Amino acid sequence: QVQLAESGGGLVQAGGSLTLSCVASGKILNFNAMGWYRQAPGKQRELVAHFVNGESTKYADSVKGRFTVSMNNAKNTMTLQMNNLKREDTAVYYCNADVMYGTTLSPHRDRDVWGQGTQVTVSS
Repeated sequence: QVQLAESGGGLVQAGGSLTLSCVASGKILNFNAMGWYRQAPGKQRELVAHFVNGESTKYADSVKGRFTVSMNNAKNTMTLQMNNLKREDTAVYYCNADVMYGTTLSPHRDRDVWGQGTQVTVSS
C-alpha cells in the first residue's frame, strides 16, 4: 500500500508564504497523477494544483501566479510553494495521488490515495 504524509502547514499573515510537502511511502513504481486539494470550513474540497503523468500541470484560477507545484520523483515528494497568501486560502490542504506500486512483475494501482491533511490559516 501507499501512504501520503503532508507537512508544512501553519499560521501566516496575509501576503506571507508557506511551503507544503507531501511525501509518499511504500513500494512506489510511478505516479500517474499527483496533486493538492483543499477544503475550507463549510465548503467542498477543491483542486488546487496537480501533475498528470509527471508533466502537465493544472492550477485553480484562484491560485495561478501565486502557487507553484513541483515534484521530486527520486524522493517521492511533491511540494506546493504558496506565495502572497490570502485569507481565502485558509483551508485544510490534502495531498492526493493515483499511483502504481508493487514490483515491475506484479504492479498494482491505487487511483485515489489521500493524506491526512495539513491546516493552513491565513490571518489579516
